[in-house]
Amino acid sequence: MLCFREFEAEIRFYSGDDPLDVWERYVKWTEQAFPGGGKDGNLAGVLERAVQALHGQQRYYKDPRYLNLWLKFGDCCKEPLDLYGYLHSQEIGTMLAPLYITWAEALEARGSFRKADLIFQEGLQRKAEPLDKLQAHHKQFQARVSRQTLLALEESPDGDNMGLLEIAEPQRSSLADLKGRGKKKVRAPISRVGDVVKVMNPNRSCQPQASLQLPNAQGFAVFDENCVSAPEIPTLTAQSWPAPPVPRAKENELSAGPWNSGR
Repeated sequence: MLCFREFEAEIRFYSGDDPLDVWERYVKWTEQAFPGGGKDGNLAGVLERAVQALHGQQRYYKDPRYLNLWLKFGDCCKEPLDLYGYLHSQEIGTMLAPLYITWAEALEARGSFRKADLIFQEGLQRKAEPLDKLQAHHKQFQARVSRQTLLALEESPDGDNMGLLEIAEPQRSSLADLKGRGKKKVRAPISRVGDVVKVMNPNRSCQPQASLQLPNAQGFAVFDENCVSAPEIPTLTAQSWPAPPVPRAKENELSAGPWNSGR
């Protein structure tokens, strides 16, 4: 069986035309050799190096294997939602259903049902593949939200839960609907006082530590459910966000270094 030294040597001296194949096999070997995770296997470190090494190779942006590496890396990050937004801003995996399914399910787990529905709608409008899988997951999501809302209504008939029932019906809204055109302001497809968009603060905890940076990365907008200041969605503008989130410290003890260091 191959060992990590052999993979490291193959990566270092690789001269073929599909470096993604080597990284994919390296990740699979690490997962199998260290099923419990932890610093011994350093899966997060391998994943970080993989996406770093292949960064900028746009031929892989629609490749399911490349997206899979990113999504696995997201599982190792403190704020995976930020990573999904980063992928969307870079058009990485945006024609693939797993991005929208994983992103929406992460939002659903946090109770952000409207946002999760918008993510599904974005994927459906882009006809992300496999489309039938995306449609099935969306229908399952709608069913879960309907059941949860009906149960909540039974427990609290006067509660503010009726709006969630809209998610159970087909929507035509998408992430693009939130951006508006020119300097106009647009209302959220599913209106709710308190759903406003704010530009991500570069000093938030999801920022990469030290000097980890990806060149020419575009920012993305995130919602703030705790804000109750305005019912309208302002026009979104791209902001600089240099790199994806860092892996969790407990799983990754990589020393931080520049993304272009070629390590």
